[in-house]
Amino acid sequence: MFRHLILVGATALGAMGAMVAIGADYPTKSIRFINPTAPGGTAEPIARVIALKMSEHLGQTVVVDSRGGAGGTVGTATAANAAPDGYTILLGVVSPMAINVTLYGSKLPYHPLKHFAPVSIITKVPQVLSVHPSVQSSSIRQLVELAKSPGSKLNYGSAGSGTTGHLVAELLKKRAGIAITHIPFKGSGPALSALLSADVGIMFSGPPAVLGMAQAGRLRVLATSGTNRTPVLPEVPTFIESGLNIDVTSWYCLVVPAGTPHVIVSRLHAALLVALKSPQVADTLLKMGAPPEWSTPGELREFLALEIKKFAEVVEIAGAKID
Repeated sequence: MFRHLILVGATALGAMGAMVAIGADYPTKSIRFINPTAPGGTAEPIARVIALKMSEHLGQTVVVDSRGGAGGTVGTATAANAAPDGYTILLGVVSPMAINVTLYGSKLPYHPLKHFAPVSIITKVPQVLSVHPSVQSSSIRQLVELAKSPGSKLNYGSAGSGTTGHLVAELLKKRAGIAITHIPFKGSGPALSALLSADVGIMFSGPPAVLGMAQAGRLRVLATSGTNRTPVLPEVPTFIESGLNIDVTSWYCLVVPAGTPHVIVSRLHAALLVALKSPQVADTLLKMGAPPEWSTPGELREFLALEIKKFAEVVEIAGAKID
């Protein structure tokens, strides 16, 4: 028995030593940073500015790999199934990491709390309601009146079924008692193109996706979610100010496949914080309407658990379904 205990102890120490050795020289090659949304949306510019600064700190290239589809589920599942060696990291997005847990149920090919190890929160952003200039509304109240008018056939575009934009729109329909048709796209980029060409009249997205077009006068922003106005659109009221109880925000975080060695998680956490605290990244994110935030891995795990629970209730209230 004594020999057995020594052998077991030696084996355990050897395994621990091997794990430390695995992470000691990390990284030795480029890192794939999966963005589970289509190019041209809110998430991609956030991922790219962070990846560039993390590359400098880690001494290896962090390559953004945009894999949109099924409300972020495709790219997120790809990351969940990747080797837990630190060479695949994921931009965790609210839709696949919280909303889709309820919307897809048992059909979701992963669970955020079981298949991922948290690293840190990155930012939280409101949802923005934008309309094409041809839509005769300059406020959310006028839009609601238009939607209720006889013969109205308003439609709205989103980054896809199960995304935050889809959920906010369904909440708006419920709270305001209006009927507008959902047209899901494979990402904010395609949805924005449809809005600019008037194929859809309304779009729900994060500020980075529409800010440039709004400033150029090619679309009109009527309202934002959240309890406070966003600094990049200070003249735009919130839904709450407009009399509608809609307080849903998007967020982005960094996670890695479950089982990734702690030493590697710590290395990535340190690199991310260096990026988020750098004046260059912070300024870029602030101008996009995505103020940088950070957390410990433990704090992010608690946050994710609370968000999954919260959005389960929001999905039920909104009556949102997969199109």
